[in-house]
Amino acid sequence: MNEHRNHTPLPVNRLGENFFATLYREIARKTASGADVIRLDIGSPDLPPADHVIEALTHSAAQVDSHGYQSHRGTQALRKAWVELLQQRHNVSLDEETVLPLIGSKEGVFHLSLAWLNPGDRVLVPDPGYQTYTQSARLARAEPFLMPLLPENGYLPDLEAIPEKIACRARILWLNYPNNPTGAVASLDFFNRAVGFCHQYDILLCHDAPYMQVTYEGYQSPSVFQVPGALDVAIEFGSLSKVYNMAGWRVGFAAGQVDAIAALVKLKTHADSGHFLPIMEAAVSALTGDQSWVEARNEIYRVRRDVLVAGLRSLGLNPNQPQAAIYVWCPLPSGWDSEDFVLTLLENAHVSVAPGSIFGPHGEGFFRISLTQPEERIREALERIRGWFNESQKLDRGDWFPKIQFKF
Repeated sequence: MNEHRNHTPLPVNRLGENFFATLYREIARKTASGADVIRLDIGSPDLPPADHVIEALTHSAAQVDSHGYQSHRGTQALRKAWVELLQQRHNVSLDEETVLPLIGSKEGVFHLSLAWLNPGDRVLVPDPGYQTYTQSARLARAEPFLMPLLPENGYLPDLEAIPEKIACRARILWLNYPNNPTGAVASLDFFNRAVGFCHQYDILLCHDAPYMQVTYEGYQSPSVFQVPGALDVAIEFGSLSKVYNMAGWRVGFAAGQVDAIAALVKLKTHADSGHFLPIMEAAVSALTGDQSWVEARNEIYRVRRDVLVAGLRSLGLNPNQPQAAIYVWCPLPSGWDSEDFVLTLLENAHVSVAPGSIFGPHGEGFFRISLTQPEERIREALERIRGWFNESQKLDRGDWFPKIQFKF
C-alpha cells in the first residue's frame, strides 16, 4: 500500500451498522446448535404468491426469447397494469410515462435520495421509520431531520412543529402509510395537509406505500395522488413484495412528479439493468388477475394479528391493533431497553422480534412483531414468551412483570 495515500473515510462509513446483521448472526448461531428459532423479526411473507402468478412466470421462462436484457422502463403492459390498479382502487389517473418499475421499492427509495439530494440538503424523516430513508440521505451527504411519530398523535408527524429554517432547506419529506414499524394509518385529510406543506416549501413528498393493500376489516388506505395537486410535488412508491407475497421477486414502482421520475431513471441507467421479462409478465398477472386472493390472504393476517394481540395483552402488555400492514408494535415491559430485550428473548425463548430502537430514537421502548408466521407458530411463540417471563420471576426478575396466565 502507498504510505502517502490520503485515507479519506469512505462514503459508506456514514452508514451505521445494521442491527439485523447482528441479530441474524445470533439466529444462525442458535440454529446451528439445534435450536428452533421462531422468526417474528422480519416482514418477509411466509405464504407463496397466487398460483396464476407462478404459472405466468414459468410459462414466460419457457420461451426462448425471454432471457435477454430489458428496458429500465419495463414493459408497457407492466406500467399499464400499475396505472389501472391505482385507477380501480383509488380513482386516480396517471400517465404511464410517469411510472417506473423498480427492483423492489427499497431500491427506488435508496436511489431517489442519491438522484435528488445535494450535500447539505435537509431530509424530513419519520422517527420511528424505515432505516433506508435516513441511511440513503447520509450517503448523499444530506442531513436527516427526525420527525417524532408519537402514539398520542396517531403516529403521524406534526408538520407544523417543523422549524421554518428546517422546512426551507428541506428537499424531501418521507411518509409511509400504512406504517412500518407501527402499523399506523393516515387519512386523506392528513395527506391534504402534507401536500399543502410541500407546495409551500417546494419539497418533494415521497410516500412509501408497500403495504397499501394489506388492510383489515374493510379499511382502505388512500393514495397520496387522491389529493388535488399531488402530482406536482409527490412521488409514490409501491411494491408487490407484501401485497402479492413476492418479496424475493423484487418488483416495485415509483410514480408521480415528472422531474423526480426523470432523475431516478437517469441514475438507474448507470446503476442497474431492467427486470427479467418472465418476472415482469408474472407481475402483470398479479396486478390484473383475481384480486380476491389478496382479500383472502389479508384475512389470514387478520386472524394472526388477533391471536398475537390477544396473547400479548393477556401478558399485561399493551400492543396496538393495526388496521393495516403486517406488524404489531408493542411497548416493552418496564426495565428493559429494546435491543437487550430482543437479544435476551432470543437467547431464552428462541423467539426473534425486532427492537424498536433500530427504527429511530422514538422507537426505543417498543418492539415490532411480524405476522409472517403461521398461526400455530405465533401461538407457540407466545407460550415461549410466557414461559420465559414466568421463569424470570423465579430468578427475582419479577419486578418488571406480573405473573399471569395466557387467555387466548
